[in-house]
Amino acid sequence: MAEIRTYVFLDVLQPQVAGFLATVSQGYLPIEGQSSLFLEISPGMEVNVACDAALKAAEVQPGMLIVEREFGILEVHSFDQGMVRAAGDAVLDRLGLTQEDRLAPVVVSAQTITGIDPHHSMLVNRMRHGDMILANQTYFVLETHPAGYAVFAANEAEKAANINILEFRAFGAFGRVYLGGTEAEIEQAAEAAIAGLKSLTGRTNPTAAAR
Repeated sequence: MAEIRTYVFLDVLQPQVAGFLATVSQGYLPIEGQSSLFLEISPGMEVNVACDAALKAAEVQPGMLIVEREFGILEVHSFDQGMVRAAGDAVLDRLGLTQEDRLAPVVVSAQTITGIDPHHSMLVNRMRHGDMILANQTYFVLETHPAGYAVFAANEAEKAANINILEFRAFGAFGRVYLGGTEAEIEQAAEAAIAGLKSLTGRTNPTAAAR
């Protein structure tokens, strides 16, 4: 039976989040201002069924379809929020699940480094797909479980503050969000990202019990 790990609706894709997704997606690229649905399913092959259900039920475009043995990831988007929600409902119905069957997100770790050293900033910039961080700026890293919630955290952070999105990784064992900016803006963005994650409900996450 399929297990839904991440099921999250992004009401309005922020400019940097949409732009970042365009650098890593291989499907139809999302545009800022669109709504998006991000799903993470286990076992991975079940994501093909999810994609079929979503595309047949609603006028949405698939931006990402990743099929791994353990996890599968699907992202669909549209300017019509109703269509995106209908696509999500169709997936849940096909899989015999509800939104509350998703794992509740867990903040595994969060780090803030102020006045980043220039050598450190260069190391960070070499691995990012998004914006750059400069010497003496503040660097923030957030780790989530399941991984898919990283995209939601990044979107909430960008809504809240004028920060730079360096990178977010929303697949694998854990998700990570990397942000740069002033200390005050990073503090505001971090609070928004963590609060947003805590507002999402779901079944008990075993990672939370282990912490």
